[in-house]
Amino acid sequence: MSTRGLILAIESSCDETAAAIVERGSRTLASVVASQIPTHARYGGVVPELASREHLRAVVLVVRAALDEAGVSFADLDALAVTSGPGLAGALLVGISYAKALSLALGLPLVAVNHLEGHIHAVLLHERESRLSTDPASATKEEEKTRAPEEKEKTRAPEEEEKNALALVVSGGHTHLYLAQPAHGSWHYSLVGRTLDDAAGEAYDKVAKLLGLGYPGGPWIDSLARFGNPKAVPFAFSQIKHKVHLGDQAPRTKAAKTAPIAALDPHFLFSFSGIKTAVLRYVELNGLREGVERRAAETLAHPRPAQTREEALALCPQPVLDLVASFQHAVVGDLMKKTFAAAEALGAKRILVTGGVSANRELRERLTREAERRGIRALFPATKLSTDNAAMIATAAWPRFLAGEFAPDDLSADPALALGR
Repeated sequence: MSTRGLILAIESSCDETAAAIVERGSRTLASVVASQIPTHARYGGVVPELASREHLRAVVLVVRAALDEAGVSFADLDALAVTSGPGLAGALLVGISYAKALSLALGLPLVAVNHLEGHIHAVLLHERESRLSTDPASATKEEEKTRAPEEKEKTRAPEEEEKNALALVVSGGHTHLYLAQPAHGSWHYSLVGRTLDDAAGEAYDKVAKLLGLGYPGGPWIDSLARFGNPKAVPFAFSQIKHKVHLGDQAPRTKAAKTAPIAALDPHFLFSFSGIKTAVLRYVELNGLREGVERRAAETLAHPRPAQTREEALALCPQPVLDLVASFQHAVVGDLMKKTFAAAEALGAKRILVTGGVSANRELRERLTREAERRGIRALFPATKLSTDNAAMIATAAWPRFLAGEFAPDDLSADPALALGR
């Protein structure tokens, strides 16, 4: 076993096979991602059976590529990490099975990581790497830690990382709010809010599919929204209320299992199925279905989001651009409203925004401006860390490795794994 603090992580929760090697949870030596977008694009969404098959094809290759990129061997590793849930059962099992086999063969401990916790740690990883790249003194200290592994227990996080933060995890499968609390080198999470039905990213994908745009829908809608009028269509979100007939039972949800709905403040709950239906009705009432098949054919032939107004207009007439801009404006506004309401209620002065939708240009710009106005610091991961990757899994595994929190021998996939309490 090495003493460099190197963790090899594997992520296979959905449609991207990833492997990464991260040093002491603060420096990425390698991060390799094999995307399945070409496989699923023709269907407008992820097909679970195809995702599992592609993971089987790619997992060994991405691990080898990560080792080569980092310039290390299996003998240099201290531990392995793998995503254990939530996600697609078959996809998760591919990564878990391979990680368990490596752990047994190499005699290395295995750390199981919640995918949602990984996304939160993507923000922390980006901040640590940013400090190392801009502060030579910090880099020197990190190198000293690497040369003196016996000092690792004395390593302290920067002062800001020792404070509570509100985390918004927003992606194609999740829209959750958590209070993240550091304690004794580890992290504890309390669920604050969540979506009751569709995740925000799922709404993006479905609206993009409805309009004949490409998959995934987020980049397409974000690129086209720049050329539309965000006030053209007055979409609105109504206040979510407790359903008396449900009692303490949670309503139907496609997200991970969480606390009963009655335990959560309705002001911090999300619902995106309504705006998806509103877009459908608007398209039907205003005759915008014309040209959908043509646009679908064009985007599949040229899968690149529009970069100029001319390209946008070639794909969509102005009424569709206005619809797209209004949709995004409303979704971003709802995410901001409930996130800042939760931050105010909890007294949080840091907001960690992560997940695939955190790469959205408008969300980053508007939320950052509002956070500055309120005296709150808003942190986002680097764009490459926003979507699923294994570097975030290795980073989340580091404090668990130090605490000796290793996966049991019977570790298996938990598609509905919850985070927090």
